[in-house]
Amino acid sequence: MVGFIVSRNGRWLRILAGTGMVLGGLGTGTPRGAVVALAGLAPLLAGALDLFLVGPLLGLPLRGADVRLALGQPEDAPLLDLAHDGGRSPYAPPSTLLH
Repeated sequence: MVGFIVSRNGRWLRILAGTGMVLGGLGTGTPRGAVVALAGLAPLLAGALDLFLVGPLLGLPLRGADVRLALGQPEDAPLLDLAHDGGRSPYAPPSTLLH
């Protein structure tokens, strides 16, 4: 479970869940909604900054890269793969389907 949370897909899931909490909470316009929106900032920022907030409670590092290293997982690709190369190199040409 921890491996998924600190993976690229886990980070995106936390970002999307946090965004949903923030937007949903602010959309209600109630004090309870404001609390939900404030609570949603934690998974949103943790996913965006690659932090594993409960790591220290489990005896693991706070940084996601350090957790992946401690678990023996390969370094994850960047959150946004703008080069379309699977995170191999920032200078690799974009891959194409037609060769």
